Amino acid sequence: MTTPLTARQRLSELHRYAAVSGEDFTHQNLASTRTNQLRFARCSFAGADLRYATLEGCWFKFCDFTGADLRGASLRGAVLAGCNLRDADLRDTDLTGARLSTVNTGIPRLGPTDITGARFEGTSLRNVHAEDVIGWPPGPVRSE
Repeated sequence: MTTPLTARQRLSELHRYAAVSGEDFTHQNLASTRTNQLRFARCSFAGADLRYATLEGCWFKFCDFTGADLRGASLRGAVLAGCNLRDADLRDTDLTGARLSTVNTGIPRLGPTDITGARFEGTSLRNVHAEDVIGWPPGPVRSE
């Protein structure tokens, strides 16, 4: 009898550009997860432990990161469109080249990314593109 894979193992084994839709990772331990440029849509990471996760080049659309712990994670080149990052802990996260934006769902534009209350101390924001993000700019950060 085989042991079922943990969420961290399953995400790490998905092939490049694989789509992950509607999955609930709420409050799960995904620390140090390494992904391969996955495409997430309408997934919940609320309260999840994503410390030191490698999410480089991932694409997140309408995902919920409310209260998630992303300390030390790498989101280099990631796209966050219409995501909720309220009260997320992004301290010491690498967002180099990331794009935070809205999702054009009609007129008026709906689906903004919200970073209200997120912590950004020590976060690298080099070449970050933020368009129509609620709560932007964040407080004091290091943008090397």
